[in-house]
Amino acid sequence: YERSGHWEKFKDELFRITTREGHEFAMKPMNCPHHTQIYARRQWSYRELPQRYANTTTCYRDEQTGELSGLSRVRAFTQDDAHVFCRSTQIKEEFNKVWDIVQTFYAAFGFDMKVRLSTHDPERMENYLGSPESWETAVKILEQIVAEKGVGAIAGDGEAAFYGPKLDFMANDSMGREWQVATIQLDFVQPMRFDLTCMNEKSEKEPVVMIHAAIMGSIDRFLSILIEHTGGAFPLWLSPVQAKVLPVSEKHIAYAQEVAEQFRAVGIRVELSADDSLGKRIRSAKMEKVPYVLVVGDAEVEAKTATLEGRAGKIGALPVADIIAKLKEEIRTRAIS
Repeated sequence: YERSGHWEKFKDELFRITTREGHEFAMKPMNCPHHTQIYARRQWSYRELPQRYANTTTCYRDEQTGELSGLSRVRAFTQDDAHVFCRSTQIKEEFNKVWDIVQTFYAAFGFDMKVRLSTHDPERMENYLGSPESWETAVKILEQIVAEKGVGAIAGDGEAAFYGPKLDFMANDSMGREWQVATIQLDFVQPMRFDLTCMNEKSEKEPVVMIHAAIMGSIDRFLSILIEHTGGAFPLWLSPVQAKVLPVSEKHIAYAQEVAEQFRAVGIRVELSADDSLGKRIRSAKMEKVPYVLVVGDAEVEAKTATLEGRAGKIGALPVADIIAKLKEEIRTRAIS
């Protein structure tokens, strides 16, 4: 961490432990230095690049009490973190691949995305590692990537990481609030500090470039944004319980169980609720924000149907096979609502 620069920058924010013998340890605050160690375990040929590492693990920060906020700011968080080690000629291609993943991921949740080009403050170079020249080079590369994508980027002066500029993806939730979600960062500094190279076509050592990428940033924080964005009403494909089968009375339970088994057989997450009055069970399912409720009574048992109700209101009596087909298609297409 001293070699990477993280210790100097973040030492006061780490969970630190000192043993009785005076050895000092820190609970892992980020993954970057560890991925450099994985890359540095042996010499790589240019033919083997890019090398891509990704892991989803818990990281720890000694946040102060006043800084904590629900799931969005915690002391132990689960980070989806990835790093690409590549040649300078591969930067654009690797950035675009991660960009495509970000777009695909957030489109599934209905977020409106904007891109912010986060750069350094040339007047405060003491806050950053690396030379002004390397920073200018890195910023120009990101400007080219944004221009070639044909999108307008928001200027984020002074918002860069201490080791390099980045593309931050900004999402607006259903309440109009803006959040920084995914990030892709370009880093010439870490490879230099850890002497990370590949053997090029001339059998000479060539410095590599490091790209940092996080799609969710932290799973905990992303979930807090998603819960508020949807008001807890997750799309069908993501809902923990996708449908509830409600028999009108005890004599309809056997048929309700048959319906539920048909749903389970095709992988639809379903629960059967037979306790309490029908009205209370319907209200409970709505409070739990279950996407679909199926009510079965005498008429449904007779016709081998179920009366379907979604979040938007009552749909009507349909054959069970038709309901299953409808839900499967909605799950397959990952419909937002």
